Amino acid sequence: MKALITGASSGIGMDMARYMSNELGIDLILVARRATRLEKLKKELKTDIKIISLDLSDFTNVQKLYNETKEEDIDILINNAGFGLFGEFHQTDLDTEINMIDLNIKAVHYLTKQFLVDFYKKNSGYILNVASSAGFMAGPKLSTYYASKNYVLRLSQAVYEEVKRNKKNIHISVLCPGPVDTEFNEVAHGEFHTSSASSEYVAKYAIDKMFKNKLVIIPTLKMKLAIFMTRLVPMKLLLHITYNIQDRKTKKRVK
Repeated sequence: MKALITGASSGIGMDMARYMSNELGIDLILVARRATRLEKLKKELKTDIKIISLDLSDFTNVQKLYNETKEEDIDILINNAGFGLFGEFHQTDLDTEINMIDLNIKAVHYLTKQFLVDFYKKNSGYILNVASSAGFMAGPKLSTYYASKNYVLRLSQAVYEEVKRNKKNIHISVLCPGPVDTEFNEVAHGEFHTSSASSEYVAKYAIDKMFKNKLVIIPTLKMKLAIFMTRLVPMKLLLHITYNIQDRKTKKRVK
């Protein structure tokens, strides 16, 4: 088997690469901006590894990635690349948010569609899109990120049902973790005030559930319960609670 993983130079993507190569024996195409990190990771891995250094917030690079890999007979697509930005919507940098939309939404949409068409032709394949527990809610002070992950979650769910109705041997999954110990905080300029799951655990859990054809993958019982509780809380109260949670993250970062 061969998998393509975006955002593979750190965090969940890096640990997915380690698990899939060293434990499952899967060949990999690793994609990220930081070539040096990818080269370092490649030395740790046991299977055939191809490295592609591209910034997928530039849509021309997304198209370039597909054109460069469409003949590779890829079995698994993992759309993991993404980032967030803390702050109130009227104050956050617009260019950064547009880049986030381009990476978190446009790149995921394009690669999902293009590889899905290929998977239909051969009637096999796996797509794992990395969303977030944020995908189930609106996120004051992290608004664009939450909205982008809502898109990824709902797109994945809709495509799953279409594939199921067409009785194709294609499996769609979407990963929705809570806080994970990655570089997310550094990039987003915030800090979690609750405990985070390890990226190693989340990566392994996600891959194992993907191969079991799980649609929505939520690591940790704590996060499953938290997401369930959001269904019981009135929207305005949930917005109030979420704002306070994000506010504590940014204030903790400033100290």
